Amino acid sequence: QVQLVESGGGLVQAGGSLRLSCAASRSIFSFTAMGWYHQAPGKQRELVAVITRGGATNYADSVKGRFTISRGIAKNTVYLQMNNLNPEDTAVYYCNVKTYEDEYWGQGTQVTVSS
Repeated sequence: QVQLVESGGGLVQAGGSLRLSCAASRSIFSFTAMGWYHQAPGKQRELVAVITRGGATNYADSVKGRFTISRGIAKNTVYLQMNNLNPEDTAVYYCNVKTYEDEYWGQGTQVTVSS
C-alpha cells in the first residue's frame, strides 16, 4: 500500500504563486503516471497536470503556461509549481499516482486564491 501526502497549499492573492509537493510513503518503481487533480466546491474532480514515466507532461488548458509539473529524483515525489494564480484556481488539489496494478490518491490540500 502506498500513502500520498500533499503539502504546500494555502491562501494567496491573485497573481501569486504556490508550490505543491506530494510525497509517497515509498519509492514507486512501477508507476505509469503521476499527476495533480483539483476539485472546486460543487464541481467534479478534474485533471490539472500529469507527468508520465517517460517524462511526458500534459496540462489542462486553463493552466497551460502558468503551472509546471515535475518529479523528484527519488521517484516518490511530484511537484506542481503554480504561477500567476487566479480565483478560478481555488480548489482542493489532490495528488494521484497510477501504477500498472493500482491507483493512489492523497488526502488533498486546499488552495485558495483571493481577488
